[in-house]
Amino acid sequence: MSNNRKVRVKIPASTANLGPGFDTLGMALSLYAWIEMGEAEQTVFHLYGDEMKDVAQDKSNLIYKVAQMVFDEAGVSVPELEISMYSEIPLTRGLGSSASAIIGGMVAANALIGSPLSNDRLFDMATALEKHPDNVGASLFGGIIAAAWDGIHADVIRIEPPEDLEVLVVIPEFELATSKAREALPSSVTVADAVYNVSRSSLLTGALACGRLDLIGAAMRDRLG
Repeated sequence: MSNNRKVRVKIPASTANLGPGFDTLGMALSLYAWIEMGEAEQTVFHLYGDEMKDVAQDKSNLIYKVAQMVFDEAGVSVPELEISMYSEIPLTRGLGSSASAIIGGMVAANALIGSPLSNDRLFDMATALEKHPDNVGASLFGGIIAAAWDGIHADVIRIEPPEDLEVLVVIPEFELATSKAREALPSSVTVADAVYNVSRSSLLTGALACGRLDLIGAAMRDRLG
Protein backbone atom coordinates (compact mmCIF):
# COMPACT_ATOMS: atom_id res chain seq x y z
CA MET A 1 0.00 0.00 0.00
CA SER A 2 1.33 3.41 -0.93
CA ASN A 3 2.13 5.77 1.89
CA ASN A 4 0.40 8.52 -0.09
CA ARG A 5 -2.94 6.74 -0.37
CA LYS A 6 -5.85 8.29 1.54
CA VAL A 7 -9.52 7.47 1.77
CA ARG A 8 -12.42 9.72 2.76
CA VAL A 9 -15.81 8.66 4.11
CA LYS A 10 -19.00 10.56 4.96
CA ILE A 11 -21.11 9.16 7.81
CA PRO A 12 -24.61 10.18 8.86
CA ALA A 13 -25.81 10.81 12.38
CA SER A 14 -28.62 8.63 13.63
CA THR A 15 -31.56 8.53 15.97
CA ALA A 16 -32.40 5.22 17.58
CA ASN A 17 -34.81 3.58 20.01
CA LEU A 18 -37.52 4.86 17.66
CA GLY A 19 -40.75 4.95 19.67
CA PRO A 20 -41.19 1.45 21.10
CA GLY A 21 -38.26 -0.01 19.12
CA PHE A 22 -35.72 0.00 21.95
CA ASP A 23 -32.28 -1.17 20.75
CA THR A 24 -33.95 -2.28 17.52
CA LEU A 25 -35.09 0.58 15.27
CA GLY A 26 -32.74 3.29 14.03
CA MET A 27 -32.80 5.99 11.38
CA ALA A 28 -30.02 7.91 9.62
CA LEU A 29 -30.21 11.71 9.67
CA SER A 30 -28.95 14.46 7.37
CA LEU A 31 -26.21 15.50 9.79
CA TYR A 32 -22.78 14.23 8.89
CA ALA A 33 -19.20 13.59 9.89
CA TRP A 34 -16.34 13.32 7.40
CA ILE A 35 -13.23 11.23 8.07
CA GLU A 36 -10.07 11.09 5.97
CA MET A 37 -7.50 8.41 6.74
CA GLY A 38 -4.11 7.52 5.39
CA GLU A 39 -0.98 5.63 6.37
CA ALA A 40 1.69 7.83 8.00
CA GLU A 41 5.16 7.65 9.49
CA GLN A 42 3.76 8.96 12.79
CA THR A 43 0.16 9.11 13.98
CA VAL A 44 -1.30 12.59 13.71
CA PHE A 45 -4.80 14.06 13.93
CA HIS A 46 -6.45 17.05 12.25
CA LEU A 47 -9.79 17.73 13.94
CA TYR A 48 -12.12 20.46 12.73
CA GLY A 49 -15.41 21.87 14.02
CA ASP A 50 -16.74 22.88 17.42
CA GLU A 51 -17.76 19.31 18.22
CA MET A 52 -14.13 18.15 18.00
CA LYS A 53 -12.53 20.39 20.58
CA ASP A 54 -12.44 17.82 23.40
CA VAL A 55 -11.70 14.75 21.27
CA ALA A 56 -8.48 12.84 22.01
CA GLN A 57 -5.59 13.43 19.61
CA ASP A 58 -3.49 10.38 20.43
CA LYS A 59 -3.85 6.62 20.03
CA SER A 60 -6.65 6.57 22.61
CA ASN A 61 -8.82 8.24 19.97
CA LEU A 62 -11.86 6.08 19.17
CA ILE A 63 -11.37 6.29 15.40
CA TYR A 64 -7.75 5.16 15.70
CA LYS A 65 -8.75 2.26 17.98
CA VAL A 66 -11.52 0.95 15.74
CA ALA A 67 -9.25 1.28 12.70
CA GLN A 68 -6.72 -0.97 14.44
CA MET A 69 -9.51 -3.47 15.18
CA VAL A 70 -10.22 -3.65 11.45
CA PHE A 71 -6.54 -4.07 10.58
CA ASP A 72 -6.18 -6.84 13.19
CA GLU A 73 -9.30 -8.60 11.89
CA ALA A 74 -7.92 -8.45 8.35
CA GLY A 75 -4.44 -9.55 9.41
CA VAL A 76 -2.81 -6.32 8.25
CA SER A 77 -0.44 -4.02 10.15
CA VAL A 78 -0.91 -0.26 9.77
CA PRO A 79 0.37 1.10 13.09
CA GLU A 80 0.65 4.77 12.19
CA LEU A 81 -2.19 6.82 10.70
CA GLU A 82 -2.97 10.35 9.63
CA ILE A 83 -6.60 11.01 10.53
CA SER A 84 -8.60 14.11 9.66
CA MET A 85 -12.18 14.63 10.84
CA TYR A 86 -14.86 17.24 10.63
CA SER A 87 -18.21 16.67 12.31
CA GLU A 88 -21.48 18.54 12.53
CA ILE A 89 -22.96 15.86 14.83
CA PRO A 90 -23.39 17.12 18.42
CA LEU A 91 -21.64 14.92 20.99
CA THR A 92 -23.63 13.06 23.68
CA ARG A 93 -26.95 14.52 22.54
CA GLY A 94 -28.65 11.32 21.40
CA LEU A 95 -27.64 11.61 17.74
CA GLY A 96 -25.26 8.68 17.52
CA SER A 97 -21.97 10.59 17.61
CA SER A 98 -20.01 7.60 18.92
CA ALA A 99 -21.72 5.24 16.47
CA SER A 100 -20.81 7.50 13.55
CA ALA A 101 -17.18 7.62 14.72
CA ILE A 102 -17.07 3.83 15.04
CA ILE A 103 -18.61 3.22 11.62
CA GLY A 104 -16.55 5.97 9.98
CA GLY A 105 -13.30 4.67 11.44
CA MET A 106 -14.07 1.08 10.49
CA VAL A 107 -15.24 1.81 6.95
CA ALA A 108 -12.28 4.12 6.28
CA ALA A 109 -9.77 1.60 7.64
CA ASN A 110 -11.35 -1.21 5.63
CA ALA A 111 -11.26 0.87 2.44
CA LEU A 112 -7.64 1.86 3.08
CA ILE A 113 -6.56 -1.80 2.89
CA GLY A 114 -8.75 -2.74 -0.08
CA SER A 115 -12.05 -3.58 1.70
CA PRO A 116 -11.34 -7.21 2.71
CA LEU A 117 -14.13 -7.16 5.32
CA SER A 118 -17.80 -7.18 4.34
CA ASN A 119 -20.28 -4.61 5.64
CA ASP A 120 -21.97 -7.41 7.59
CA ARG A 121 -18.69 -8.17 9.39
CA LEU A 122 -18.12 -4.47 10.13
CA PHE A 123 -21.69 -4.28 11.43
CA ASP A 124 -21.08 -7.16 13.85
CA MET A 125 -17.83 -5.59 15.06
CA ALA A 126 -19.44 -2.19 15.54
CA THR A 127 -22.46 -3.64 17.34
CA ALA A 128 -20.17 -5.56 19.69
CA LEU A 129 -18.61 -2.25 20.67
CA GLU A 130 -21.86 -0.28 21.01
CA LYS A 131 -23.80 -3.21 22.54
CA HIS A 132 -26.85 -2.32 20.46
CA PRO A 133 -27.26 -2.34 16.65
CA ASP A 134 -29.66 0.53 15.97
CA ASN A 135 -27.33 3.57 15.78
CA VAL A 136 -24.41 1.83 14.07
CA GLY A 137 -26.79 0.10 11.66
CA ALA A 138 -28.37 3.37 10.62
CA SER A 139 -24.98 5.04 10.14
CA LEU A 140 -23.64 2.11 8.10
CA PHE A 141 -26.64 1.27 5.91
CA GLY A 142 -28.55 4.57 5.88
CA GLY A 143 -32.31 4.97 5.78
CA ILE A 144 -34.33 3.24 8.49
CA ILE A 145 -33.11 -0.06 9.89
CA ALA A 146 -34.63 -2.80 12.02
CA ALA A 147 -31.97 -4.95 13.63
CA ALA A 148 -31.54 -7.72 16.19
CA TRP A 149 -28.32 -8.59 18.07
CA ASP A 150 -27.71 -11.96 19.77
CA GLY A 151 -24.35 -11.03 21.28
CA ILE A 152 -22.38 -12.42 18.34
CA HIS A 153 -24.20 -11.53 15.13
CA ALA A 154 -26.58 -8.75 14.13
CA ASP A 155 -29.31 -9.26 11.54
CA VAL A 156 -30.61 -6.15 9.82
CA ILE A 157 -33.28 -5.05 7.36
CA ARG A 158 -33.08 -1.64 5.70
CA ILE A 159 -36.29 0.27 5.00
CA GLU A 160 -36.32 3.13 2.51
CA PRO A 161 -37.83 6.14 4.34
CA PRO A 162 -41.23 7.28 3.02
CA GLU A 163 -40.83 10.32 0.74
CA ASP A 164 -43.15 12.46 2.87
CA LEU A 165 -41.38 11.67 6.16
CA GLU A 166 -39.78 14.70 7.79
CA VAL A 167 -37.68 14.71 10.95
CA LEU A 168 -37.43 17.44 13.57
CA VAL A 169 -34.44 17.13 15.89
CA VAL A 170 -34.44 18.90 19.25
CA ILE A 171 -30.91 19.13 20.67
CA PRO A 172 -30.71 19.68 24.45
CA GLU A 173 -28.35 22.19 26.03
CA PHE A 174 -26.90 19.53 28.34
CA GLU A 175 -24.82 16.45 27.55
CA LEU A 176 -25.92 12.98 28.64
CA ALA A 177 -23.87 9.86 28.06
CA THR A 178 -25.77 6.78 26.91
CA SER A 179 -24.51 4.80 29.89
CA LYS A 180 -26.04 7.33 32.27
CA ALA A 181 -29.32 7.46 30.38
CA ARG A 182 -29.64 3.68 30.56
CA GLU A 183 -29.39 3.77 34.34
CA ALA A 184 -32.87 5.33 34.39
CA LEU A 185 -34.43 2.31 32.67
CA PRO A 186 -36.53 -0.10 34.77
CA SER A 187 -34.85 -3.40 35.58
CA SER A 188 -38.04 -5.34 34.83
CA VAL A 189 -41.29 -4.79 32.94
CA THR A 190 -44.74 -6.35 33.12
CA VAL A 191 -46.04 -8.68 30.44
CA ALA A 192 -48.62 -6.03 29.56
CA ASP A 193 -45.93 -3.40 28.96
CA ALA A 194 -43.82 -5.87 26.97
CA VAL A 195 -46.78 -6.71 24.73
CA TYR A 196 -47.59 -3.00 24.40
CA ASN A 197 -44.11 -2.29 23.05
CA VAL A 198 -43.79 -5.38 20.87
CA SER A 199 -47.12 -4.70 19.18
CA ARG A 200 -46.33 -1.06 18.53
CA SER A 201 -42.82 -1.82 17.37
CA SER A 202 -44.26 -4.21 14.79
CA LEU A 203 -46.85 -1.62 13.80
CA LEU A 204 -44.21 1.10 13.46
CA THR A 205 -41.97 -1.08 11.29
CA GLY A 206 -44.88 -1.96 9.04
CA ALA A 207 -46.06 1.65 8.85
CA LEU A 208 -42.60 2.90 7.87
CA ALA A 209 -42.17 0.14 5.30
CA CYS A 210 -45.56 0.85 3.71
CA GLY A 211 -45.44 4.63 3.96
CA ARG A 212 -48.44 4.73 6.30
CA LEU A 213 -47.50 7.98 8.00
CA ASP A 214 -51.04 8.24 9.42
CA LEU A 215 -50.15 5.39 11.79
CA ILE A 216 -46.83 6.81 13.01
CA GLY A 217 -48.32 8.69 15.99
CA ALA A 218 -50.04 5.63 17.45
CA ALA A 219 -47.10 3.35 16.62
CA MET A 220 -44.50 5.58 18.33
CA ARG A 221 -45.97 5.13 21.81
CA ASP A 222 -43.61 3.56 24.31
CA ARG A 223 -43.74 2.17 27.86
CA LEU A 224 -40.14 1.01 28.27
CA GLY A 225 -37.98 4.13 27.89
